[in-house]
Amino acid sequence: MTRSDSPPPCYGGVFDWDTATKRLDELTALSERPDFWNDPAQAQKLMRERQKLADAVAMIQSLEKEIADAPEFMELAEGDGGLLADLQSSLARSAGQAQKAELAALLSGEADGNDCYVQINAGEGGTESQDWASILRRMYVRWAEKHGYTVEELDEREGEEAGIKSATVQIKGENAYGWLKSETGVHRLVRISPYDSSARRHTSFSSVSVTPVIDDKIEIEINPSDVRTDTYRASGAGGQHINKTDSAVRLTHIPTNTVVSCQMGRSQHQNRDEAWKMLRSKLYEIELQKRKSVSDAQYADKSAIGFGHQIRSYVLQPYQMVKDLRTDVETSDTGGVLDGDLDRFLSASLAASVAREETT
Repeated sequence: MTRSDSPPPCYGGVFDWDTATKRLDELTALSERPDFWNDPAQAQKLMRERQKLADAVAMIQSLEKEIADAPEFMELAEGDGGLLADLQSSLARSAGQAQKAELAALLSGEADGNDCYVQINAGEGGTESQDWASILRRMYVRWAEKHGYTVEELDEREGEEAGIKSATVQIKGENAYGWLKSETGVHRLVRISPYDSSARRHTSFSSVSVTPVIDDKIEIEINPSDVRTDTYRASGAGGQHINKTDSAVRLTHIPTNTVVSCQMGRSQHQNRDEAWKMLRSKLYEIELQKRKSVSDAQYADKSAIGFGHQIRSYVLQPYQMVKDLRTDVETSDTGGVLDGDLDRFLSASLAASVAREETT
């Protein structure tokens, strides 16, 4: 990979080396000014940009050095099977890094770099689907942890016997929305039910909705008169205080019938603020779908959490297979997938979505 014949990825979709290094120097100079931290919020934002650029530049320099040194190492390792194997492994790792960086470069959408909300809703099927919804929540939490992201629980409705009826978590980290946005849809599970005394095979469905956390770069106008606010007693964790007061908040955007709720905060004020952020996120996602001219069809599909609408199937019996029905990517490592190993699916969906955009 060279700067001239294949532009390195990461920064604004296509990595412009001269622009990036110049901007990195500017940010470094800014961070050394005595008044830099007078505005902590702006300073943190600039430091995140600086770190992102520094990581991208360092990665490219490392890849270029490794590729440039490879011929010399091959000569030194000639006849030594062990050294040749080490060199081959090292180059394979570098190729993997380059491929991952190339995919990250595709995350150039308006909100791709933002944190995101992941909302999970159990479909019909009672305890089975509610247990499946809780498994999906754990899967996304584990994926986030593996990538160094942080997770904050915002809302939860527990199932009657097990699992959850619904839950919303916020995943915080660079490109969280860009990576996870393709997870929106219905997920299907086939397994021997642990709740069936006859050990019969069951099929369960749960839906996932991923929306970006909206920052000050994106303007979403909401008429307060279009929003109904309901308060109620929280049912999740939070101590005695949260369960004795109407601290939970539910917002309904009447024109679009969009509903969000938050109950994990310690006060009604805190939950209300977070609920408004979630509502802006939902309405932004709806606007994105309108821009793509598929809003009506996609949101109609989401209303039916059942067979025929799924984007991915997770089969645990009679065989082991997870298959994405949009990209045909599949694996028999069901345990790994449910433990958060989702990158093969996310990468394929991202590449496919970019390919579709290029042909339209």
